[in-house]
Amino acid sequence: MMRPWFKVGIGILLLASASLFLAWATSPDPRGNPASFEDAPLASRLAPLSQAATLASFTSDAGDVATLLVMGVDGEQVTGVDLTEIGAIRTGNPLLDLASLDAARIEEEAVADLPQVTIAIDQLLPAGPNGDRHIGTGTNFPEHAEEANSSSVFQFPKFGSATPSHTTIRAEPGVLLDYEVELCMRFDRDIGSLADFDAAMKGIFLCGDFTNRNALVELADPDNLDSGYGFSDAKSGTGAYPTGPFVVVPRDWQSFVDELRMTTRVNGEPRQDARGREMTLDFRQLVEKALGDMDKARFFYAGEMYRLAPDERISRDITLMSGTSEGTIFTPPSRADYIEGILAFIMAGGPFSNASLVDTVKSQFIRNEVGSGHFLQSGDVVRHESNVLGSIEVQVTE
Repeated sequence: MMRPWFKVGIGILLLASASLFLAWATSPDPRGNPASFEDAPLASRLAPLSQAATLASFTSDAGDVATLLVMGVDGEQVTGVDLTEIGAIRTGNPLLDLASLDAARIEEEAVADLPQVTIAIDQLLPAGPNGDRHIGTGTNFPEHAEEANSSSVFQFPKFGSATPSHTTIRAEPGVLLDYEVELCMRFDRDIGSLADFDAAMKGIFLCGDFTNRNALVELADPDNLDSGYGFSDAKSGTGAYPTGPFVVVPRDWQSFVDELRMTTRVNGEPRQDARGREMTLDFRQLVEKALGDMDKARFFYAGEMYRLAPDERISRDITLMSGTSEGTIFTPPSRADYIEGILAFIMAGGPFSNASLVDTVKSQFIRNEVGSGHFLQSGDVVRHESNVLGSIEVQVTE
């Protein structure tokens, strides 16, 4: 005969199991962060010369790097004037080439009758500088900061070379590959002070920032995203930094950046849409923030600690990145992820197992996200676009 206390115990166990199952079964399963989109479709064009000079780098017939003043875009090719036709010095750096000219010579009338060069866009060189160290920015758009539960803007070193506007990135097995569209800025000189920033020629271009979300889950501190851990490992490496075809040098960088629009589509589906004016910190403020955080090697990458930038300055080989807007794929673990992680921990022996509860939950979450298949997969096409900075198209490969 079953004792009363035993019946009560079984009842409690069944009730707890049913409650746990209900909590698991009714857990939300987000497949990405929602984003808001402008009503008008993106209309891509060139900025007028009265507003900005649009530059592109290409390899000349002689084999050196030349700079094109872009005058027109027709489908997948551009037409323009080699800056040496206007009297520029060929340095291999588009900003230095432009800086060698009198600004008065960059006018419609001055270039209208000069010889034209036509180049396929997929033959243009990356808009990013040649360095392999850059300054990434996190949660600099309010909605994305809310997605990430971040209360402030932070920065980190990003390692890797710029790739061109038509490029590929590998989807590694078991890795949660995510996208971000960003605005980027480069300079014609090293920036060691705000006075240097104000005096510098500023080139603005479209860029992407691909993310290995596994590294963020495993290394980043969700309560302190500025800890120096996780982001460099997550956002560095081959293919993680594609850049647009054009470097655009505006006459008034602030008003120009405010009106810049950047979007992301994955397989034609809209994912991100934002304007430069939505940045919490503008590029000048980002420079000020970066220069104030270069005295310590506090950023972890590939097993070693690094400063935000070498030599306590933003060299002309470094890109300054804006951060991204809302609409990325990654969302925090759901209630079901936590429940499955805790059960996995118990089944593995609980406190007597070799893994911690936190690590087990993280591993279960990553397995669940990989299994869902909603992160970038081989065959996907990611397209970043801008109203005046051109576009980037990235094919995801195996």
